[in-house]
Amino acid sequence: MKTVAVMQPYFFPYIGYFQLINAVDQFIVYDNIKYTKKGWINRNRILQHGKEALISLPLKSDSDFLDVVERELAPDFDGGKFLNRLIESYRRAPCFKQVAPVLETVMRFEDRNLFRFIHHSILRVCEYLGIDTEITISSTLSIDHSLKNQEKVIALCKSVRADIYINPIGGTELYAKEEFQTQGIELKFLQALPFEYPQSGNEFVPWLSIVDVMMFNSVESIKERLDSGYQLI
Repeated sequence: MKTVAVMQPYFFPYIGYFQLINAVDQFIVYDNIKYTKKGWINRNRILQHGKEALISLPLKSDSDFLDVVERELAPDFDGGKFLNRLIESYRRAPCFKQVAPVLETVMRFEDRNLFRFIHHSILRVCEYLGIDTEITISSTLSIDHSLKNQEKVIALCKSVRADIYINPIGGTELYAKEEFQTQGIELKFLQALPFEYPQSGNEFVPWLSIVDVMMFNSVESIKERLDSGYQLI
């Protein structure tokens, strides 16, 4: 039985994203999907001075109708400056020394294409966490890429001969199990369980970026959460 997930690219997403990658045999990441300004593709939340703070990759001004792979980081984007903000926010975290090189590799990546920058960051975090799932870029698969929503997901699943498709719990109203079943695919939803850990003595702020999780937890404890810290529905 082959399990597959399909997701948008997100910049340093929360642990549930990596639980999903870890739970499947093949993870398909969209590059040819419309960029949405109000989404979380190029932004996330970290802990700064004990409170949540927004981090965002600045983008070059362009059309609102372009796909993610057609967007570029702003010409004045300074990866080193961005890195320094992350370092200053987590300098005293228990796993800082182990995680800092990962952040440096990500933020000093020279390609200014939005998709390739985020894709590279996902690969580096997976490498650090020991996730060896096959990660495939959507546009490399032979389907009708003009399809939308559920139809496109089903086409992607069929193109890689998936038996089971797993989606985050937020997609319960977007996808119908009956439609997947008619195509010979079982649909399941992954719900991440609450994961609370010490954050430098501050009141816990949940569901922050994976950066926060890595800074305050060992790879071994994170891998345990990747394997068992969720429910499949």
